[in-house]
Amino acid sequence: MAKNFAEIAFTDAVKKLQEQHGSRKAYERMEKFSVIDGLTENEISFIKNQNSFYLASIGVKAFPYIQHRGGSKGFLKVLDSKRIGFIDFVGNKQYVSVGNMVTNNNVSLIMIDYPTRTRLKIYAKSEVIELKVKPELYELLDLDDYKFRPERMMIFHIEAYDWNCPQHITPRYTVDEINEAFLPQQEYITSLEEEIKVLKEKIKF
Repeated sequence: MAKNFAEIAFTDAVKKLQEQHGSRKAYERMEKFSVIDGLTENEISFIKNQNSFYLASIGVKAFPYIQHRGGSKGFLKVLDSKRIGFIDFVGNKQYVSVGNMVTNNNVSLIMIDYPTRTRLKIYAKSEVIELKVKPELYELLDLDDYKFRPERMMIFHIEAYDWNCPQHITPRYTVDEINEAFLPQQEYITSLEEEIKVLKEKIKF
């Protein structure tokens, strides 16, 4: 756990509960010896391979709003060790997340890799950018071979992050991941079918 993550997440109320339930001393030791400034290669590689994440924003009525964002693998781009971003596609036009960010740009992201049962939590400051304002940024965020209608861009300036334990994450796989896993078996079956076909032809003569 990163110290900067604890500085944001561990409020006085949180620390009090940790004290009551016996975990405060362990977390206090971790806070003293864990300092991370920006994404490392581990986080960068993880983010580049995600095809979705969950985004939490806060509205003026103090309720959090959680939204799923998805795209092709790698649609969430790492711009540098402290910035990630993506092109916001046209959706149902409710604009709850975007509206929340207008009044409070504090957001939280969680990314889950279900096959490996791994999850990354991020605290960030959001920045909503219109397409015509920074065309050079759009070029960096643009996607190849994926159909979408762009509406705006979102940049997240990372304040802190932490890896979560894999407990209770049920492994799930996409159709592409399943097909890839079974490709060797399918190729083997195809080769056997070809051998059978050749043998049948020989038997005829």
